[in-house]
Amino acid sequence: MTDQVKQVGMRIKGLREVYGKEPETVAKQTGIELHDYLSYEAGEVDIPISFLLKLSKLYDVDTTTILTGQTPRLSVCALTRRDMGVEIMREHHYVYKNLAYNFTGRRIEPLLVTVDPDANRDMQTERHSGHEFDYVLEGTLHLRVGQHDMLLEPGDSAYYDSIYPHAMSAEGGVPCKLLAMVIPIGAKEE
Repeated sequence: MTDQVKQVGMRIKGLREVYGKEPETVAKQTGIELHDYLSYEAGEVDIPISFLLKLSKLYDVDTTTILTGQTPRLSVCALTRRDMGVEIMREHHYVYKNLAYNFTGRRIEPLLVTVDPDANRDMQTERHSGHEFDYVLEGTLHLRVGQHDMLLEPGDSAYYDSIYPHAMSAEGGVPCKLLAMVIPIGAKEE
């Protein structure tokens, strides 16, 4: 696994230790299997954005802090220039860039997502609490939400409850770029 994934895993473990929690407790509170949690903590596998959002909420810490070790400091306006943003490591499926990584107290996670045409051809789903809004910028996106399959072209968008299993893949042999707004909903778990 990459150095970045291992560093994120170390920060995840450090947070757990600072809060005096056992791995079993954190796994249960974030709704994942213990062996998956331990793999994330060890930096052995790719860490899903949905897990990072749950962990961020659990510890009341920004996802940027978990990803980079640095705390966002901007509170009035955060400018992110083209091709900038904090990349959220994904070894497969999609490439995410957080476009507001340096703004503290975000209520949404604005992400620039690139879906490679060879990624997630089998449409492996994920699910997490909250809502999601996807707006296609380039390419064609195959989006599945629950039992509904849709093809989205540039300018098309979809808003959905992300508790339903959802997946995406790029169609037509070219990458698809989209703006995704992940909107966490719900109270902090104790």
